[in-house]
Amino acid sequence: MIGITVMALVFGVVLAELPDKTALAGLVLGARYRASYVFAGVAAAFLLHVVLAVAADSVPTLLPQRLVHALTGLLFLGGAAMLLFGRGDDEEGIRRPEDQSFWKVAGTGFMLILVAGFGDLTQIMTADLAARYDDPLPVGLGAVLALWAVAGLGIVGGKALMRRVPLKLITKIAALLMAGLGVWSLWEAAAG
Repeated sequence: MIGITVMALVFGVVLAELPDKTALAGLVLGARYRASYVFAGVAAAFLLHVVLAVAADSVPTLLPQRLVHALTGLLFLGGAAMLLFGRGDDEEGIRRPEDQSFWKVAGTGFMLILVAGFGDLTQIMTADLAARYDDPLPVGLGAVLALWAVAGLGIVGGKALMRRVPLKLITKIAALLMAGLGVWSLWEAAAG
């Protein structure tokens, strides 16, 4: 019974920390690509983050924060450039879901979340909760379920947004937001 309580507590705490830049990434990817492919990549990255966090509370801090912020900034700026300068920004130009490569879409989601979320507050908090409760399984389950819930909502939100707002506008706003997050992350790397 205590395990379920810990799992529910961690689920709520992690859910309260989101949405953040990882949720935005899910929303942007969900607007452009097949939702199940995006979710597979994002879910795998979140699972890896949680496993690392509950395995050892020092793992999220192994890489210098400046390096993590710099890599995150570059990934977001690269994503913004791909959105702004990529081909097929009109409704007809978007590839049909059956034409999208699972590995390309899932890999993009995986790498973006892997780097953007490494050593962030959610991962550090998960490691802290695992150490505090000395019960890694319920902490890990609560954290991963919360992260997957936010990812799913972001991806579904991206699909719903695409039905109501022209893709060109979504693409420009998403590129602007990703560029802003990229600049912010690079500023944190330089200031840190």
